[in-house]
Amino acid sequence: MRRAAVQAFRAARRPGFRKLVRSRNHPFTPNHQHAVTVRSIWTRKERSIAPLTASMQIRPLSIAVASSLVAGGAWLFAARSNSTQALDSVTSPIPNARSSFGDIAKSYTGSYYAASDNAGLSKEELEKAAESTRKALLVGPEELYSGTTSGSGPLSKETDDAGHKVLEMMTPEDVDRKLRRNEGSYNVGRGNGVIRYDTAQLPSNDPIEDDHAEKIIEVPQSIAATENGNASSDWMFWGVFDGHSGWTTSAKLRQVLISFVARELNETYQSALTDPALTFPRPAAIDAAIKKGFVKLDDEIVHQSVAQVLKAQSKRVAAEVLAPAYSGSCALLSFYDSRSRELRVACTGDSRAVLGRRSTSGKWTATPLSEDQTGATQSEIARLRQEHPGEEYVTQNGRILGGLEPSRAFGDALYKWSIETQERIKKSYFGRTPSPRCRTPPYVTAEPVVTTTKVQPENGDFVVMATDGLWEMLTNEEVVGLVGQWLETQKTGTGAGWTQGWLTSWFGGEKGLPVETSDKTDNKGGQRVPIRQQQWWGIDGKAESRFVVEDKNAATHLIRNALGGRDRDMVCALLTLPSPYSRRYRDDLTVEVIFFGENGTTTGGVERNEDASTSFSGAFKSKL
Repeated sequence: MRRAAVQAFRAARRPGFRKLVRSRNHPFTPNHQHAVTVRSIWTRKERSIAPLTASMQIRPLSIAVASSLVAGGAWLFAARSNSTQALDSVTSPIPNARSSFGDIAKSYTGSYYAASDNAGLSKEELEKAAESTRKALLVGPEELYSGTTSGSGPLSKETDDAGHKVLEMMTPEDVDRKLRRNEGSYNVGRGNGVIRYDTAQLPSNDPIEDDHAEKIIEVPQSIAATENGNASSDWMFWGVFDGHSGWTTSAKLRQVLISFVARELNETYQSALTDPALTFPRPAAIDAAIKKGFVKLDDEIVHQSVAQVLKAQSKRVAAEVLAPAYSGSCALLSFYDSRSRELRVACTGDSRAVLGRRSTSGKWTATPLSEDQTGATQSEIARLRQEHPGEEYVTQNGRILGGLEPSRAFGDALYKWSIETQERIKKSYFGRTPSPRCRTPPYVTAEPVVTTTKVQPENGDFVVMATDGLWEMLTNEEVVGLVGQWLETQKTGTGAGWTQGWLTSWFGGEKGLPVETSDKTDNKGGQRVPIRQQQWWGIDGKAESRFVVEDKNAATHLIRNALGGRDRDMVCALLTLPSPYSRRYRDDLTVEVIFFGENGTTTGGVERNEDASTSFSGAFKSKL
């Protein structure tokens, strides 16, 4: 029986299968070479900060029973029943794919149900079960196929000699639940230029290595000067953190980065308040305060942690405090001052922020507020070669020393510690041998590049912040156009399945996203093209055939369309894949959309928008 099942799987490898996704090269496999194998962090006695946790692990879980095996990472194999059941056909959702391979699949027989499963079933019941079919995926080392399997019994856990596996594909209902599992939406009733922000996350790694944080701080006149007789102003922060080689660094940023930056801003604004010639701090001083907060936190993660370990002489302490140093994280932090209406975006790494603004034509324009900082960005290459003259491999293949892609990041201590420190840590505390290319560290910095933009709430500006997982799939213009599309459907009250409502209202019947497009197709200026669109073959570039509006949360709307949008089979297939296979085709995704405006309801607080947020029991604490 087992041999027949293996033969059936070998048949599944033959050319008759249709491919859903093909990728010859997989440069996006996560790099865990610097990760410390510690999954829990002890609470530090010096501070009243909770232990680091992967944030999505503690959030409520709601997944359909039908997909629980897949979501739990179980490997499922489709064998055959006594009535010749197996992968009966392969039907790819990709247009113009090859024909099905039913005659190959049906050339083998086997047993679909175990004896205990058949006990008590009549012949008619068995025949009825045999007639039912379900969609399935066949996953190989370098390929992905879609198909169908017959029968209503559970898929068993088996693999063939080549490592192929078959998973029951999620249904569209399962996909909706998974996409909306970690979404949040908040109505901001402060009357200070921000009316709402939406957040959403979708993991690919297990646990997710991304994280995010949001905070609104009411600042009295005694700290920051105000105008128009206002007693206070608001400082609003939004941050997305793209971790790598583990989740501990991004979790650390979620806990404390905003506090570090706010502390430096507090000192800067108070200093200006005591100077009669200033009242408000100079723009350069605000930028410097944000950079100082970033650098101070990274120094604590990378260098003060070493001092603490060497003082304690304890492997337990080392496991606790060095984990955020060994892993790493990019950081994208937005700071909005309601008094000045200025939005500052501080970028460390390759996450990206894009401004959507309505133009005179009625369409939206997409303006990047950050530059991707990697070993392939020309400005970063020039900086590194100037700082490390004569080092041929300071960047290689778009990576720092040939290994790390982001050129700016928190943590990543092996690119920052001196050779002496690395050797000392290696000797006693979970260290690694320094790279032979590491000559004059540090090569990586956490100091951000800060941009400033005057926001126009009266014109309905919005900002999209996301980790690079989104920008690997969508262009800046597509992202802004999709939010513009979503906004119009909210105004008209239309929903899933609508095709003409928003198109007619924007263009009088003209098809396409409501965004002005750019002719740029290269990565000059630090904006990389969406590489995943090149990886997946069969993608139609026309907006009306790719995109759909089905979500009340704008961030979830972007994630759905990044994964295939109107192509439901593509979305179902990509979400069916468990970790680590999913990482070959999609990264962790964290998205935040911030809406500016002046017509929102003024309540003085922040309220959860239940229609666009994950449902869970328990009290909700406002993020003010």
